Amino acid sequence: MPTATTRKRPAPSASPKKAAAAAQRRPAANAPVRLGIIGVGGMGGYHANYLREGKVSRVVIAAIADRNPAKLEKYKGWQGVELFRDGADLIAKAQVDAVLVATPHYDHTTLGIAALNRGLHLLVEKPISVHRADCERLIAAHEAHPELVFAAMFNQRTIKAHIRMKELVAKGELGEIRRINWIVTDWFRTDSYYASGGWRATWAGEGGGVLLNQCPHNLDLLQWITGMMPNQVRAFCNFGKRHEIEVEDEVTAYLEYPNGATGVFITTTGEAPGTNRLEIVGERGKLIFEGQENLKFVRNEVPMGEFCRTAAGGFDKPETWNVEIHADRSGPQHQGITQNFVDAILDGTPLIARAEEGIRSVEIANAMLLSTFLDRTVTLPIDGALYEKELKKRFQTGAAKKKKVVKASESSMASTF
Repeated sequence: MPTATTRKRPAPSASPKKAAAAAQRRPAANAPVRLGIIGVGGMGGYHANYLREGKVSRVVIAAIADRNPAKLEKYKGWQGVELFRDGADLIAKAQVDAVLVATPHYDHTTLGIAALNRGLHLLVEKPISVHRADCERLIAAHEAHPELVFAAMFNQRTIKAHIRMKELVAKGELGEIRRINWIVTDWFRTDSYYASGGWRATWAGEGGGVLLNQCPHNLDLLQWITGMMPNQVRAFCNFGKRHEIEVEDEVTAYLEYPNGATGVFITTTGEAPGTNRLEIVGERGKLIFEGQENLKFVRNEVPMGEFCRTAAGGFDKPETWNVEIHADRSGPQHQGITQNFVDAILDGTPLIARAEEGIRSVEIANAMLLSTFLDRTVTLPIDGALYEKELKKRFQTGAAKKKKVVKASESSMASTF
């Protein structure tokens, strides 16, 4: 069976007024996009390095902001780069066309709104906001400025196997989806990781744990690949089970979908060596993507429901084809998303990850936490105001297990992708 091929989506149509406004926000012909980076911790610093090395074309770093003066120190010798102690100052004063926000999570909303209101294109790290209500506030700011490019750093959408899975599902090769299982327990983090910043792994500073920091990628892919959002979630989140933190570091969740499909999502930052296995079962077979292997497709010759109704033998099973698709974990990742963002600004290229879509992964994470907070099944869409209220309760009543903040040793961010 031939493998699926990537198709370029047509650019969305725009009214003459919006098209003119978009053109006004694009840099002059042949000029690069002047980018400001807000937050140069682990991820922001990683972005700054590959941009300076020229791994994304037609963009220059024009400004950098960070509240920590020690983090700004290394950028003092970068020619043509303005430095700011505050992201809001960069947005208000820097000579930039666009900003990349890579700060602690709550600031994604406030800085994102400020950037859009100033007329700057926006690329925001995941999650786009901590909770549904903040996502809606940020999205509303973009709706007021639709001429601006607004993208999210969902770099795992660029991985070859994930693209192939989405294409196979969308083309109907898998048939109607019946079950989704994802065990993603290879997000291992040490105590020193959590001690590397006072905001990390706190309700007030980060808004959650593994679901808000590591798993936005997986939760985004869960709905992006399948094209489905769950309508009910029952989750069991364990808070500070494997580390001295107040937020969740181990989660097991059961999901139900409008078409009757079910799913199980299991994750933790406290398990090594860990597993990363995604299995999607449909009427026509199953997709399996695990570890560093190529994507596998076990295809039923006859759809399972049809075979079940028509087979003469009680123990008969459909014949299958074992298809190995040459699609693995390779892909342009963060650099690919950033290049796509630049191309969207300069050429109107369709975005790989529209930031508005980021509310979906946030809502699934919120639903898992809310289910645990309330000790019951919750229905999606969730009540954003209720979740915000429950979250704020944890600001004061958190276990406050985090006892120290230390300087973590330098390590490569690339090993975590």
